[in-house]
Amino acid sequence: MGRIDQLPGLHTGASRSGGLMSSTDAYLDAAAQAVTLLGAPEVAACWEKTSALEGMTVSALAGHLAYQVFSVTPALQEPTSQEVTPIPLLEHYARAEWIDAPLDGEVNTGIRAKGEDIASEGARLLLKRARAALAEQQAALPMVRGGSVVFMPQTGWALSLDDFLVTRTMELAVHMDDLAVSVGIATPELSTTAFDPVLTLLVTLAARRHGQVALLRALARAERAPSAINAL
Repeated sequence: MGRIDQLPGLHTGASRSGGLMSSTDAYLDAAAQAVTLLGAPEVAACWEKTSALEGMTVSALAGHLAYQVFSVTPALQEPTSQEVTPIPLLEHYARAEWIDAPLDGEVNTGIRAKGEDIASEGARLLLKRARAALAEQQAALPMVRGGSVVFMPQTGWALSLDDFLVTRTMELAVHMDDLAVSVGIATPELSTTAFDPVLTLLVTLAARRHGQVALLRALARAERAPSAINAL
């Protein structure tokens, strides 16, 4: 069997003309649900309270969720030169500093501070900005080629647009759950279009991190799964 990063089906940014799943459609579906969640009255009511994530307020979490939408807009406004070579999706996660970073480390402290800063305008204005960004993306994003290159200044490397949108869709899915739990409402159910690439990515990352046997047991033989698998 080939390496996990060579398995077929990992790249979920399929052709938009080939009848397969579109990374753009998946992202836009998830983004629309995230913006709807940001508008839930429970979010505004709990704005200053502690979220389900240690050390993070509901407002900071809402700001971090909204950031996943805002971060897509530069890909529409500033196309990256094709001379920049995008790295594979799994290489992006292999390089990511935030994976396994301590809660009080510089990376996570920065994420919380940025979330607070984005949300500093308050729940109503954050929602207004998120709605405007989503509307712009719904009109423009389907016209952009999935193979376009997106440079991410916060990391120093680039991804294809399709892969970049997969990262945003996963972040939206995970943090919608965080925010919904934080304010005591049901977590939105993703559409199949949005959920499939998230599932593919998370399962692939879990297999790489814990090994195939541990993942198989977690999914099919929980009685034999190691306790560490609970922290996929």
